[in-house]
Amino acid sequence: MAIKILISDPLAEEGIAILKKEKSFRVDTKYKLPPDELKKIIPEYNVLIVRSQTKVTKDILKHAKKLKLIGRAGVGLDNIDVNEASKKGIIVMNAPGGNTTSTAEHTLSLLLSLARNIPQANSSLKKGEWNRKKFMGVELYGKTLGIIGFGRIGTDVARHALSFKMKVITYDPFLIDEKAKSLGIEPVSLDVLFKRSDFITVHTPLTDDTYHMIGEKAFKKMKKGIRIINCARGGIVDEKALVKAIEAGVVAGAALDAYEKEPPGQSKLVQMDKVVTTPHLGASTEEAQINVAIDIAHSITDALIKRSIRNAVNAPSIGPELLEVIEPYLSLAEKMGSMHAQLAEGRIKKVKIKYVGDVVKYDVSHITRSIVKGMLKPVLEESVNYVNALVIARERGIKINEGKTEEIEDFANLIAIEVETDKIKNSIVGTLFTKIDPRIIKINQLYVDAVPEGHMLVIYNQDKPGIVGQIGSVLGKNSINIAGMTFGRAKRGGAAVTVLNVDSEVPESVLNKIRKAKYIKEVMPIKL
Repeated sequence: MAIKILISDPLAEEGIAILKKEKSFRVDTKYKLPPDELKKIIPEYNVLIVRSQTKVTKDILKHAKKLKLIGRAGVGLDNIDVNEASKKGIIVMNAPGGNTTSTAEHTLSLLLSLARNIPQANSSLKKGEWNRKKFMGVELYGKTLGIIGFGRIGTDVARHALSFKMKVITYDPFLIDEKAKSLGIEPVSLDVLFKRSDFITVHTPLTDDTYHMIGEKAFKKMKKGIRIINCARGGIVDEKALVKAIEAGVVAGAALDAYEKEPPGQSKLVQMDKVVTTPHLGASTEEAQINVAIDIAHSITDALIKRSIRNAVNAPSIGPELLEVIEPYLSLAEKMGSMHAQLAEGRIKKVKIKYVGDVVKYDVSHITRSIVKGMLKPVLEESVNYVNALVIARERGIKINEGKTEEIEDFANLIAIEVETDKIKNSIVGTLFTKIDPRIIKINQLYVDAVPEGHMLVIYNQDKPGIVGQIGSVLGKNSINIAGMTFGRAKRGGAAVTVLNVDSEVPESVLNKIRKAKYIKEVMPIKL
């Protein structure tokens, strides 16, 4: 029986040719389908390949009765409901490496255009003007470039910047000092990057942590005359705050390829003379489009013919029988990794994992990948998956130590994870109740019984009467419902931890109120 593949966005012919070479594939290209039309035809297809135009929503997936694979010819997954696809057992793949060079080069193009006012000067000259003084620029030589996010693209941008004799500093929570220094790059905290940079470029995905990362508070920390470049994702830069900072003379200029709303229309930001704009062209080179098309075609062919899964963002490369057995462990492990990332302070250096009891009967390497994927995802989001998680960790100098024992301790199975950063050391222990229900049973040696899901608060406090009342009162006054609560303490009156599941995200203003309460040491929000 033929495997039916639908390509719903324009794809380079080189990629289509790879798919059509397989005799068992039937490939259809139907571009610019309205959602209603896509819903009508999607039930007959096994594979869907998209770029950024097609929106693979929950509603579309509801009709995808035979769909097994979704391939995104590119990096970003904003247009695909990955969670819903995962629930339906649909594997989602992307092509994370195909547009690295094009995006890095576009970043440098914007950097140079911004420094020398090239677009503005070009426009002026075409109008018949000759105003050299108006377009006085600055040199890159000796200037400090701050790179937020040091993955493939950030690394490539750094290499180019060094060739211009720029000083390069970077902020990446998962980059080890030694790795950066070996490339001639100085790793710094985000605050230091804001204070020291003459230019700042962002190369991170859009997540809850990076949304409006460059906003009003950040601009107050920057030196006067800073220049901002964004070739990553709209929303990382707070556009309203950027307009104000330009008008106030804090920001000398900005160069943008990504926007909070696309297309941005005739927004005030786009119309400003000091802003260089391009319509999301980071991956728009002939070479990049060919590369991502070839990458996704090979990934899909390998998955369907060789049963070898790579660049999957929501599935490990294991057989269906084993996956069914260890899937609860994978889910628990990824959540524990994500908790560690959100609780960690500083750069992660070492991860020590210990498997105890029944879990060691299986190949725990798959579970380790899930832990590392969960740990890296809050920062790297779209570019990390089960296949490349360990590679990315190794590239960032993170050491992974894995141990196991069949000797049963307090529970039939345990996953214990200790994470060491350059500032602190945290440990989390998790288990499965009835082999399917995930639980966090220890946080930093304090016993708890927490369900790792949704919005959570981890509160470090002193064991004193009235703690529960204080926390409940603050949350209640702000209409935040507590779904679950658990406590752990070292000894009566000593160090303690309180873990809450809440029904909605807790605003920073509310977190600060809890932090000010008596006997509260720290409040850490978690989103799983």
